[in-house]
Amino acid sequence: MRSVPLLDLKAQHAAIREEIAAALAAVVDSQSFILGQVVARFEEEAARYLGGGHAVGCASGTDALILSLAALGIGPGDEVLTTPFSFFATASCAYKVGARPRFVDIDETWNMDPGRLEAAATPRTRAILPVHLFGQCADMDPILEVARRLRVSVVEDAAQAFGATYLRGDARIPAGRMGTLGCYSFFPTKNLGAYGDGGMIVSDDPALAEKLRHLRVHGESARYHHSSVGWNSRLDALQAAVLRVKLPRLASWCEARRANAARYDRLFEEAGLVRSGRVHLPLRSPRSEHIFNQYTLRVENRAGLLEHLSREGIGHAVYYPVPLHLQECFRDLGYREGDFPAAERASREVVSLPVYAELPVDDQQHVVETIERFYR
Repeated sequence: MRSVPLLDLKAQHAAIREEIAAALAAVVDSQSFILGQVVARFEEEAARYLGGGHAVGCASGTDALILSLAALGIGPGDEVLTTPFSFFATASCAYKVGARPRFVDIDETWNMDPGRLEAAATPRTRAILPVHLFGQCADMDPILEVARRLRVSVVEDAAQAFGATYLRGDARIPAGRMGTLGCYSFFPTKNLGAYGDGGMIVSDDPALAEKLRHLRVHGESARYHHSSVGWNSRLDALQAAVLRVKLPRLASWCEARRANAARYDRLFEEAGLVRSGRVHLPLRSPRSEHIFNQYTLRVENRAGLLEHLSREGIGHAVYYPVPLHLQECFRDLGYREGDFPAAERASREVVSLPVYAELPVDDQQHVVETIERFYR
């Protein structure tokens, strides 16, 4: 049986093995593992890649969200407007600072629907937390306009979108660079992935960035002097060394993913699966340059297709099978099935396929042929 993995990290590593080994060896020889010059250089390079601002490395994308809300002073009694169709951390970060998530349904791009934001707001709303899901920017201009009217902060969850851009006229604005704070994850499966956990926050506000630097080291303002109670959330030098090697290659990797996504579109069209309505291609927003952290379809008879793909050795995943408002741990928020029909439908129908940059063309063809056989 011919198998196709959902993601082949070994293929990426093989092309940069020697450079990675040298970068890691340099850190080991320095014996400087926590923060330090390697992390500082990566923060500078990442900020430059993202068009400026102040970058603050931290331990994970989840911590980036938590630290951001804490730095904004969000806490007990406050609410954060966000999407129910995302990874768990998007909502759990509010709980971690004592606040509550308040959900807003999604649009056809699977991102937050800006038209539903204002109706969801309450006097307790302190922030809007849009997600640039699967590598495609949410429609940020109307989100920012609502935030201005409500006088609240915007924290962008760009965990899956480092390298994506939002189109504003002739300008291309990097994901995470439009709100008050932008949060990123360097989990190994991301387009820019470390060799373990890692995260980062970017802000144009130097005072806010300095507060984040304090919070990531237990609120320490000087050695053993603490101005607040923070977290132990530092990006370690080994991960920063890996990311410094990878960052210059990110644009070409994202372009390869876009080419793979376009090829999938064409192959599914040619197979008649789009015309038949059995497969719905990912919708591209005209306002966003998608980087395809995931290539995600809506499909007919998903349960049967998943079983078929597993049997045929085709890597796949469902992001996300349970919308956040229906998670057991959020039951006290009072939401019920039917409250967010677009998110619930997506959770029932989506499936993601292999789209990594090194994916061979014949493997893509095999994936589509395997799916076509199931629906035939």
